Order: sequence, then structure tokens, then C-alpha cells
Amino acid sequence: MEQLFIEAGTLMLAGMVFVFAFLGILVVIISTVLAPLANKYPDAKPSSAPVAAAKNETKARQGISPAIVAAITSAVVRYRQQHK
Repeated sequence: MEQLFIEAGTLMLAGMVFVFAFLGILVVIISTVLAPLANKYPDAKPSSAPVAAAKNETKARQGISPAIVAAITSAVVRYRQQHK
């Protein structure tokens, strides 16, 4: 019985070392491959951010339409009636 625990521990330790080594090698390879690409293509400037912010601001000014509020209210009332 004790021999099985020793073998299981050894197998578990070998598996953990193998996974750690594999992930370490993977990180090194990815870093090596991506470093030249990161230098070649620096950060892109977000061109759509001001447009998206302007759209959100416009929607906020308009508010929520009464039809949507009525639909949400109706759904909440129906849900509460069904789940008493």
C-alpha cells in the first residue's frame, strides 16, 4: 500500500514538472516570436473611440423611450406574478 502512494506521488510530481516545463517553454517561444512583431507593429491608435463615445452620449441625452419602459415594467410585473 505504501509503495502505491510513493509511486502515485512520484507520478504526480513528474507530471507537474512536465507541465511546468512545457508551459515555460511555450511562454519563451511565444515571447520570442511576438517580440519582433510587436516592434514591427506598434500600438494602433483607436480611431473609433471618439465616435462611440459621441453615440453613447447622444443616446444618454435622448433617454429611454416610454415604450421600452412600459415593456420592462410589464415584464417585471408578469415575472412577479408567476413567481410568488
